[in-house]
Amino acid sequence: MTDDDQQWQARIDADVLASLSDMKTIAVIGLSPKPERDSHRVTAYMQRHGYRIIPVNPAAAGTEILGEHVYASVAEAQAALPEVEIDTVNVFRRSVDTDKPIADAIAARTTGVRNVWLQLGIVNPEGLNRARSAGLRAVEDRCLMVEHRRLVPTDRVR
Repeated sequence: MTDDDQQWQARIDADVLASLSDMKTIAVIGLSPKPERDSHRVTAYMQRHGYRIIPVNPAAAGTEILGEHVYASVAEAQAALPEVEIDTVNVFRRSVDTDKPIADAIAARTTGVRNVWLQLGIVNPEGLNRARSAGLRAVEDRCLMVEHRRLVPTDRVR
């Protein structure tokens, strides 16, 4: 591993710890209504641990997933829920389809978004650099559920 790679991973590790420490409400981009999908399983885990979930899936907008109303975009969710501060945008999309969710997270930073998280296997270093330049914490190629299990005591429920 090169020095640049080590520095990049160290920055991601720091952002993982910081984002988990203040995360409360998670907009999940690409949340599937199918329980067998990773997006559903990971999100259900986070919900069981006390995190507020805001599903974002244009194909399922207007329905419910995990008992929550589904929105077409983060902006639509924020407009419909002005009393809710979405602090994290968690992305379940192919790497090539992450520029828009990252841009949406950057645009939403003025209303509380502090973290953008690309799930395991999803990478976009340029997008993460844009997010960091805008003041967001940014994580890629990490599973939120795995990192939560690893770093947050299991008896801690929000």
